[in-house]
Amino acid sequence: MLFIKLFIESFRFALNAIVVNKVRTFLSLLGITIGIFSVISVFTVFDSIERQIHSSIESLGNNVLFIEKWPWSMGGGEYPWWKYMKRPEPRYSEMEEVAYRSHLADGVTYYVASSRNVKYNGKTYENSDVIGVSHEYDAVMSLNIGEGRYFSQLESQNGKAVAIIGSTIAEELFGALDPVGSKILLFGQRAEIIGVFKKEGNKFGGSTDTWVMVPVNFARNFLDLNADNIGSAIIVRAKEGVANDDLHDELTGVMRSIRKLKPTVEDDFAINEMSIITQGFDKVFGVISLVGWVIGGFSLLVGGFGIANIMFVSVKERTAQIGIQKSLGAKNYFILLQFLFEAMFLAVLGGALGLLIIYGGSVLVTHLFDFPIVLSLRNITIGLTVSAGIGLVSGLFPAWSASRLDPVEAMRSTF
Repeated sequence: MLFIKLFIESFRFALNAIVVNKVRTFLSLLGITIGIFSVISVFTVFDSIERQIHSSIESLGNNVLFIEKWPWSMGGGEYPWWKYMKRPEPRYSEMEEVAYRSHLADGVTYYVASSRNVKYNGKTYENSDVIGVSHEYDAVMSLNIGEGRYFSQLESQNGKAVAIIGSTIAEELFGALDPVGSKILLFGQRAEIIGVFKKEGNKFGGSTDTWVMVPVNFARNFLDLNADNIGSAIIVRAKEGVANDDLHDELTGVMRSIRKLKPTVEDDFAINEMSIITQGFDKVFGVISLVGWVIGGFSLLVGGFGIANIMFVSVKERTAQIGIQKSLGAKNYFILLQFLFEAMFLAVLGGALGLLIIYGGSVLVTHLFDFPIVLSLRNITIGLTVSAGIGLVSGLFPAWSASRLDPVEAMRSTF
């Protein structure tokens, strides 16, 4: 009951301070509002980006390893590119050997990437991502085909001129027409469209929206798969229950055996996995969060002084009232808690205004740019908790000074 009484009374006094001194209260709370906006907006934006990246990484698969020429790097050390560029690209024949020799792999596939113009009925889509894949690609990697189908075994083996195109290419070349069954001009040859990928939007690792996927045995008629600058990879999915480290060790031995590397010679290939990217982004977002706290911290500090200023003025204005309360038996802690609750309420109000601005901005950005920005419950909780903490610290000394007033001297106040 005491807590409820204190809360109601503090709420009433805080509301009165806002109504009577609108400009003073607004300017004092502005620091808290800007501080919470600065910190939580940074968290909200980068939480949304991080969520999108992790979603994209998970769609590629946490149990998938990539045998490539270049090792992935998220910074933090020397990257001897001059050494890596001398390495050979993974070969299609090596993919076949890996599939034959590996005991821990659930699926093995090969892809090669290039960039080409795609034409249809006088229209051209420039620099599309042409991806040549072996037949097992859909079993190793997750594909979202909205219309049509994937390659048949016969189409993959014979290198038939068939293609699955991205939604952006379909929209640019065909508009409202159904592309499935039509033929595009690719590599100077007509290829039949048998499928269209679902629209993905911006996605880490490359969106299929601008892809033209073809059987690798069709692509090899126009691309030199033995060249060392074609951007190829062997993708391996681990069997259920097999750790990535175990598969990594096995693939290292298999590739060294295939390439006949002596024990003293270092690997001339890289085995990459998603954890490299995940850990790298975790570090980046950790630094960004720290920067957000530093930027917002200055505003929060100013806001804290603003709250303290309001509370000192409030104590001065209500000195006589405090004296009456104490003469009627109010304890020091009652006066202390009364002003502390009022300071916390004002601070939380400022924080709530900042969160409200962030929410409006997130809705606007989501609709304008088709990128989901979500103000999470976690960030709302952080914002309100930090605001309450600022109010507690800022109101502590004014509340303590109010609780220590002599009742007789306080009642004599003529302020």
